[in-house]
Amino acid sequence: MERDDPAYKGQSGYNPFMLAIYDPWVLGFMSRAVWHLPIPPVVERYRRNLGHRHLDVGPGTGYFIEKAAPPTDIEISLLDPNPHVLHRASKRLAAFHPTSVEADVMKPLPVDGLFDSAALNFVLHCLRGPIENKTNSIRNIADVLVPDGVLFGGTVLGIEEPHSKPARAFLRAANKQGGFDNLGDTAAGLRQILSVSFSDVELETVGSAALFTATGPRPRTSSERA
Repeated sequence: MERDDPAYKGQSGYNPFMLAIYDPWVLGFMSRAVWHLPIPPVVERYRRNLGHRHLDVGPGTGYFIEKAAPPTDIEISLLDPNPHVLHRASKRLAAFHPTSVEADVMKPLPVDGLFDSAALNFVLHCLRGPIENKTNSIRNIADVLVPDGVLFGGTVLGIEEPHSKPARAFLRAANKQGGFDNLGDTAAGLRQILSVSFSDVELETVGSAALFTATGPRPRTSSERA
């Protein structure tokens, strides 16, 4: 990804060193101590929603798919603009023979066929705001799901939502640095952008985050196709 691409800052921090410490630092410390988000319910969300043909957008280290222990015949595609992420996750999930797609979820997705499920897990807070701009990512995923497909995931909410003092401090620092762009992201705004592309949306807030499940992908309207 070129440095002048609007999405560059949101993914540039995921270098080999960061990915090496991601599980203990982000999932082990940050999620519990700062965001107050237990990891087991997120793993269970994967376990409950993974379809036979699954698209994982922003797969991180591949932690959640591995811990969900899907059947060995699952077909997994990993999509991320960062080749370091794809290499790390693909290596971890090698037993499932995943397909890697180097692409930006804010642009139409260069994938073959349709998927039964897709995950957008802790990606939205890294995409360029405001939150209305992130509608494109949801729309692009909905376009590659089967009619009864499901999109699920989670995101850290912005400064208007309830946070601990450490969470507020980290939010401001991460937005200033550019890794996050979510100060204006709200639970209501998240529900709205999901509802543009899905007929049914379930959303719950846990600590500083919102976890969501969306089903019934809507076809594009005539204005969206124009």
